[in-house]
Amino acid sequence: MATKESFASNAAILAKFRDLDQHGKIMAEYIWIDSEGNTRSKSRTLDEKPEGYKPEELPIWNFDGSSTGQAPGDNSDVYLKPVAVYPDPFRPPNNILVLAECWDADGTPNKYNHRHECAKLMELHAKHEPWFGLEQEYTLLDLNDRPYGWPQNGYPAPQGPYYCGVGAGKVVMRDIVEAHYRACLYSGIKISGTNAEVMPAQWEFQVGPCVGIEMGDQLWLARFLLHRVAEEFAVKVSLDPKPIPGDWNGAGLHSNFSTVEMRKEGGMKQIEAAIKKLEGRHKEHIAVYGEGNEKRLTGRHETGAIDTFTYGVANRGASIRIPRECAAKGYGYFEDRRPASNADPYLITGIIMETCFGAVDDAVEA
Repeated sequence: MATKESFASNAAILAKFRDLDQHGKIMAEYIWIDSEGNTRSKSRTLDEKPEGYKPEELPIWNFDGSSTGQAPGDNSDVYLKPVAVYPDPFRPPNNILVLAECWDADGTPNKYNHRHECAKLMELHAKHEPWFGLEQEYTLLDLNDRPYGWPQNGYPAPQGPYYCGVGAGKVVMRDIVEAHYRACLYSGIKISGTNAEVMPAQWEFQVGPCVGIEMGDQLWLARFLLHRVAEEFAVKVSLDPKPIPGDWNGAGLHSNFSTVEMRKEGGMKQIEAAIKKLEGRHKEHIAVYGEGNEKRLTGRHETGAIDTFTYGVANRGASIRIPRECAAKGYGYFEDRRPASNADPYLITGIIMETCFGAVDDAVEA
């Protein structure tokens, strides 16, 4: 296993090259989502622009989709269409990260491009000014797929001292969390906080509030940054809701949601109406709320049961939680606690908008 001394040594070597003159060129790291919900990336050189690049100014690129599960070998080119640009914290100061959608050669969105439909829903219902916040839980694993800092044989003490814990024996790998936090801020991600979670080696970060499609874009970029930071420490990031057996909380991707109507005085009526619509499509939501979610939504450990829809004020064991402060004021937002940590934020935010306000096809037919 790599040591902190080796990390420091490698960093010192790399630092000698980071300040070299790039002679009017920049490195653009194109990032996309593959068939299994992982981020992939590759670099290309572009001319530097003092004012920076907008997504539409960047070249469309391609990759071998047969190597990522996104295309057959006899027709493997998948195209990368830039949709968002961010400063690159790993190659400061002028290099960039480029989030891209995947498109097939026939001009249609790739099967695993969930952003395209989500963006249409957000545009169609933009008048509602949807705000989202996502709480991403994750687990840090060593190279043998065991939660970092756990005993080699057996399990740590039962949960209790770890949540928001401070001190040796309670939290591990805070260095990764701190580095990721700063990387997000540098890149312009609306990261709103972090905390240690209820299982040793499990952490959480929150992104938002973001408007519309920005939520999915920023959460995916934040995930990419987390994996890249952890890579520097030779540590794996697991988004599996239950990466290891045992009586532990599963990891979620809780979704906070509000509209302009919900945020106004008297908005509780709009919140309750939305929750009623969510109840009617519980199965459809569960279907896109992440793989392995049945291991997490057991009705225990502050979760609802996967086959039952419930809601309540300040109830973390319900499907939908209305914060007590919002209930007291009579307006605000609600939290959907059903999504698993590995769920696609485009699918989460998209289906919430569709359920509350209608599908794109329904609007076209109307």
